[in-house]
Amino acid sequence: VQLQASGGGLVQAGGSLRLSCAASGRTGNRYSMGWFRQAPGKERDCVAAINWNGGSTYYADSVKGRFTISRDNAENTVYLQMNSLKPEDSADYYCAATLRAKTYYYRRKEEYTYWGRGTQVTVSS
Repeated sequence: VQLQASGGGLVQAGGSLRLSCAASGRTGNRYSMGWFRQAPGKERDCVAAINWNGGSTYYADSVKGRFTISRDNAENTVYLQMNSLKPEDSADYYCAATLRAKTYYYRRKEEYTYWGRGTQVTVSS
């Protein structure tokens, strides 16, 4: 499975961005997916995760109420809608897919097998 993240950019505080993660390859299996972010000198942390059909989602406390994860399985794409962006949201954002049971979502980076290249998000104050 290959993952391609896109949609990052420079935005002012309070603005919005929508990240996309397009999957290709063995997409017949619907994988649980996650969005992670990593700022310079920091760990890569999960900000949102979603199970295979979108029925279960997870958000880190820092983004709850501002970010929304969703998926379109017909398009093999997972989205991260980011609203009310803050400077502390600035990071490289990565999407990932897991081979674990697709009924659940997963929050730990060690649980993910496939990773896309990061897309940079910069929020100016």
